Amino acid sequence: MNNSLNEALKAKAAARAGEKKTDGEMALDDVARVKVLSPGRRVFKRFVRNRLAVFGSCLLITMFLFSFAGPLFYAYGQKQIFYKYSTENVNYALAKSNTAYNGYVVDGSVDLARPVVNAMNSNIKKMLEKDEELRLVFEGEDAFLIRKLGREVYTLSKADADLVCTTGKSKALIGNYSMVGKKIVYEKGEDPVPGLEETAADNCKGKGGTFTHNGVNYTFEKGAAKSFDLYAEREGLAYVGKPLGEEFEQALEAAAGKNVFEFDGSTWLLSASGNAAKVYRLISETVGRVYSILTADTYETGVRLADDFRASALMAAYSGGSFTSSDEEYTIEPEESGALVVYDGSGAEYAEFTDFTVRRYTGEDTMDYDLKNAITSSILEMISTSSRNCTLSYALPMQNETGSYIYDENGNLQYSDSELTITQRDTGEFVVNCEQIIYVINRFESPSAKHILGTDGDGFDVLARIMYGGRVSLMVGFVVVFLEILLGIIMGGLAGYYGKWVDNLIMRLVDIFYCLPSMPIMIILGAMMDALRMNTYIRLVIMMAALGLMGWAGVARLVRGQILSLREQEFMVATEATGIKVKSRIFRHLVPNVMPQLIVTATMGMGSVIIMESTLSYLGLGVKHPLATWGTIINSVSSASAMAHYAFIWIPVGLLICLTVIAFNFVGDGLRDAYDPKSKR
Repeated sequence: MNNSLNEALKAKAAARAGEKKTDGEMALDDVARVKVLSPGRRVFKRFVRNRLAVFGSCLLITMFLFSFAGPLFYAYGQKQIFYKYSTENVNYALAKSNTAYNGYVVDGSVDLARPVVNAMNSNIKKMLEKDEELRLVFEGEDAFLIRKLGREVYTLSKADADLVCTTGKSKALIGNYSMVGKKIVYEKGEDPVPGLEETAADNCKGKGGTFTHNGVNYTFEKGAAKSFDLYAEREGLAYVGKPLGEEFEQALEAAAGKNVFEFDGSTWLLSASGNAAKVYRLISETVGRVYSILTADTYETGVRLADDFRASALMAAYSGGSFTSSDEEYTIEPEESGALVVYDGSGAEYAEFTDFTVRRYTGEDTMDYDLKNAITSSILEMISTSSRNCTLSYALPMQNETGSYIYDENGNLQYSDSELTITQRDTGEFVVNCEQIIYVINRFESPSAKHILGTDGDGFDVLARIMYGGRVSLMVGFVVVFLEILLGIIMGGLAGYYGKWVDNLIMRLVDIFYCLPSMPIMIILGAMMDALRMNTYIRLVIMMAALGLMGWAGVARLVRGQILSLREQEFMVATEATGIKVKSRIFRHLVPNVMPQLIVTATMGMGSVIIMESTLSYLGLGVKHPLATWGTIINSVSSASAMAHYAFIWIPVGLLICLTVIAFNFVGDGLRDAYDPKSKR
């Protein structure tokens, strides 16, 4: 229109060239000389005249630069954990008297039954109660021998032993009775009993029972197929094979109350059960493991003893005293105190086995031998005086502010006197506490030159977290609003243009989405994602999609209302007359006329979405740790006491959320005024 006016004015001016112009013609000439601005430039000029809109734009630009460009120049990352050295009262060591027997492998090729290995502590305790030197145990048909070597040292062997006889009241298997042939197949060494087959035929029924034959009680138990195992109850001495003679019986009688005796150059073992005992002849034994409650401490700090060294030392303690480990020769000798002292090849003390363990509280064996002795002596004094705690002064290695040990110019480790407190627990253990420099997470450090806004409870730099959190929060706002606008334009445009049943259907759908309780739905969705342990980034995408789907209804209603008022105007009649497609009528002619309202809705909604995301993350329903958002940062200090003590964490985040929402509102108001042709020029 403006171009046509300019051309008409120029043509009229050329036709009247040389003629005297009237006042009206001179006015038209002035109009022709006016520079006509494009619509985009008019909008821009109106926008920049609005000072609040310009201020909001500057704020948004600052926020985007801070969130997206700031991390590129900042030294720290959002997941970078910072540590520090701090002097704290810590659990330095733990001391206790050993009560459990630990096993060390002597010969790995020996097949030791697991139930026997697991029951070693209980079997050793029974041996101590009965003052036994040997104990024979069975697992199925396999025999195992537990032998006491010396004080608190025992071996577990795979034994080869033959059953010789039984004494006392016993039940011996004499044979198997078959119901098919009505015959008894006697065990090796058992003589047939006259008339027993007829008596068994009359009594062996069901699953088992007892009967008497010729004054002897018999027990039968259901066996394989149609057969029964027969047992005879015997009293006195009953041989499995041929009798061993009067001298053996005298030796057995002399061993009453014992579980082992020597006869004829062999070792004989008694396994008692109730009023009966079984006598076995030990043929051979192979040691598989050695057990002891003694623990080894080396005189040199930091030396770790291998299990094969411990096994060899314990085996040699009461059998010669010499052993070899890692091609080195050692000797071991028992002391009157019960300790076992190991000497190296040069005769110097190398290690000591005692029944009292002193270790660092972490379980590491890194303490000086002298310190262990000092702690042990203090504990023994506590026990003698029935005290629950005591103090001990000892020189511990010095550490600097970085936690490193301090050495002098000659390379010697420096020590400083420290006070150790020893406290007895109700469990019988003794805890040693002292002041020590330890390496800990730098939690809740106040703002400093290194950390401008301090650190949070996880040791993360707060400023770095705020920058990365701004990325997520702004991205969530833009993506959610884009989904809302896209769905709202499509659904509202279709409803407003077609009307009738299409309008009714879409508007009822809009009513349904208006009725959906967004917060309960997000709570349920967050709980489901927690239960599925969903990936943090997938969780973020699902949250943005859910917020977008629940927010498009308002945009659709706005677009539909505007299109209803625009579709009957002259320019729409012209689009129908010229045959423009329906899609183009809606999205190229109607929707652009709704743009001012959509821009305001989008900018206003952007702030609301950011607040919603921050709220969900604050409640633990949105983005999860360690991914940073403004909401999760505030959530890290959600308690009242934390907010009071660590205001340097949540106040900057809260200010950024407020400024961002206000900036979007200012920009939205400015764009609305700039796009509105009725606004003040």
